[in-house]
Amino acid sequence: MSDTQLTLAQKGIVTPQMRAIAAEEGVPVEDLIARVAKGKVVIPANKNRSLKRPVGIGEGLKVKVNANIGTSSDHADVEEELAKLKAALEAGADAIMDLSTDGDLDSIRRKLIRETPVPFGTVPIYQAAIEIVQQKGGIIKMTPEDIFAVIEKQAQDGVDFMTVHCGVTLQSLERLKKQGRVTNIVSRGGAFLTTWMLYHEKENPLYEYYDRLLEIARKHDITLSLGDGLRPGSLPDATDRAQIQELIFLGELTERAWDAGVQVMIEGPGHVPLNQIEANVLLEKKLCKGAPFYVLGPLVTDIASGYDHIAAAIGGALAAWAGADFLCYVTPAEHLRLPTVEDVREGVIGVKIAAHAADLARGNPKAWEKDREMAKARGELDWDTQIKLSINPEKAKYYRSTSSPKVTDVCTMCGKYCAIKLVKEYLSQKDS
Repeated sequence: MSDTQLTLAQKGIVTPQMRAIAAEEGVPVEDLIARVAKGKVVIPANKNRSLKRPVGIGEGLKVKVNANIGTSSDHADVEEELAKLKAALEAGADAIMDLSTDGDLDSIRRKLIRETPVPFGTVPIYQAAIEIVQQKGGIIKMTPEDIFAVIEKQAQDGVDFMTVHCGVTLQSLERLKKQGRVTNIVSRGGAFLTTWMLYHEKENPLYEYYDRLLEIARKHDITLSLGDGLRPGSLPDATDRAQIQELIFLGELTERAWDAGVQVMIEGPGHVPLNQIEANVLLEKKLCKGAPFYVLGPLVTDIASGYDHIAAAIGGALAAWAGADFLCYVTPAEHLRLPTVEDVREGVIGVKIAAHAADLARGNPKAWEKDREMAKARGELDWDTQIKLSINPEKAKYYRSTSSPKVTDVCTMCGKYCAIKLVKEYLSQKDS
């Protein structure tokens, strides 16, 4: 049977990916192997491609950031998506997901994979459903074979992690129906599967044939990102019975995946008020036995249209401080339109700030080293170093360059009354 990063770690074998990640993170490789072996760290790395920059996600590592890109039915330009990919990587994204829903989906995915040096993810049900609509006129005509054919094809292409909505079951849908919701189902993949299940009155193929999914995942060493198809799409729906029912199922499926030698992470909400974020992380870690937690945001308010990247950064920082491991970015265009290249850049930077803030709160030595360097540069009024250390040097440089040309050693906020400069001069005079 084919080995995976998980099974190799359980055998005590150090892979090149493990060695590279341990060096990058500054952790002993023995500690990393132990966490991978227990399923508390995943290393998304499909056997069919060589990652230039392997990434570890999970306990004891830096909080990682994902950027979603991809075409839509209203706008399908692969060159623009490649530009978004470049912007996301320049801004510091640790992983990329292709959510394309129009155009030549195979060609788009393969082009993006070739240009992506970090883990690459997809949501296979998108392609399966969309191609059936194009070929046969409706999602209800999709078969389990259609779904698994797409999963196998994407696996062969080198996709490192896949979102699969295995927890959307007839039982969890019945719970959602009885309870009621303000925004019902907002997950596109969850909606595709729900449409099919309710029409056919059959179980979710990804749940019913989960063992088949595990066989494909183990063969190619794909990390399964167990999707939250019933995630709350608004604050009133947060942490409700349907969401938790799905999470219970995902916890059970996590253990089955580990038994099969397959790496797993869990996807989480969504829209969650600040006072419920820590509880959501605790529930995931408890029910899923410490599997890495991958959250979208979470967004802490529903009224931040145009600024949802800020709402998501606030929620992401708190979620990561509480133990979430992987933050999916949200752009300023969320809920409004397909993001532009600049939206992607702003979204990544916003969530990178959240991830770094959480790393500081979690006591990550490398994170603290960066902030100490910045503090020292500020204390010395060393503007070049401050710009270099900024999370977005380009923007920092722009603001500095547009300051008054008369001011060189301080900034125009305080000018000649700069506190740092005044105290520095006073102490210098006193010493002399």
